[in-house]
Amino acid sequence: MRVFVTGGTGLIGSAVVAELLGNGHTVLALVRSDASALAAEAAGAEPLRGALADLDILRAGVAQADGVIHLAFANDFSSPDALAKAVAEESAALATLGEELVGSDRPFVTVSGTPYAPGRVSTEADPLPTDGPVGGRGRAVTAVLGLASRGVRSTAVRMPRTVHNQGTGGFAGLLTNIARQTGVSGYPGDGAQRWPAVHALDTAVLFRLALEQAEAGTSWHAVADEGDKVRDIAAVIGRRLGLPVESVPAETYGPLGPIFANDQPSSSTHTRQALGWEPKHPSLLEDLENIQP
Repeated sequence: MRVFVTGGTGLIGSAVVAELLGNGHTVLALVRSDASALAAEAAGAEPLRGALADLDILRAGVAQADGVIHLAFANDFSSPDALAKAVAEESAALATLGEELVGSDRPFVTVSGTPYAPGRVSTEADPLPTDGPVGGRGRAVTAVLGLASRGVRSTAVRMPRTVHNQGTGGFAGLLTNIARQTGVSGYPGDGAQRWPAVHALDTAVLFRLALEQAEAGTSWHAVADEGDKVRDIAAVIGRRLGLPVESVPAETYGPLGPIFANDQPSSSTHTRQALGWEPKHPSLLEDLENIQP
C-alpha cells in the first residue's frame, strides 16, 4: 500500500514510517523543511514539500495514496491562543484529508488522545472530550470517524499522555524540559494522578495494524502502561537530573495545567484482543532511565 503520512519525521512519525516500510508498504511523507525532506529520504520515504496548513498540498498527497495516516500537530503549548491555533490548523487539515477520501473506501488513520473517564480507567468505547483546551481536536476526530458512513475506512489511534523513546517524548518529556529550566522536578497537586504511556516503537505497530485491518469508524488505544503516578515519573526525572522532586502549582504548565492535574488512566484491552497488538518495548519508568544528566 502507498501511504501518505503527515508528521512522518517526528518521534512517532519516524517510527511509523519505518514500521510501514519494513512491512512492504511505501510512504509519501509530508515535510516542511529541507532537513525533514532529507530525513524522510534517508528513511526510505518519498518527501512531499508542504505544511499542514497547505490544503492543496494535502489534496495532492491523498491523490497519490492508497491510504492516509495523519500524525502532524504544531505542538505549541506556550499559550491558550497558540494551542487553539494548532487545534484549528489540524481540524482544517483533517476535514480536507477526509473530503478527498470520501467514497474511496481507502483507510484514513488519525490520532487523538485517550479520553478522561472520571473515577475509572477509560476504554476504547468512551467518547472523546469536545470541550476544554483540546476539545476542538475531539470534535475534528469525531467528524473523521463519522466519514465511515461516506465510504472512508476511518479510524483513530488514541495516544496516551506520554509516547516515549530513549527517555524523551510526550508529557513526561515536557516535565523533563521544565525540570531542566526551573531546577525542580515538579508535579501538580499530590502527584497521585496517573498518566498512561507507550513506547513509540509499539505505537508504530498499532498504526500499521489499524491501517491494514481496522474497520471503519473504530477507535483504538495505544496504551502499554495503564497509568503511572506523576510523582513517580517526576522522581525518576529528578534522580536522573540530580534535582529536587516536589509539588508545583498547576499553572506551571500553562494551558496544559488542568490536563496535567487530571487522573487519566486508560486501558487497551479491546485493542489488544481485536487487533492482536502486544507492546514489547520498555515501560515509561524504565525508559526514563535513559535521560542524560
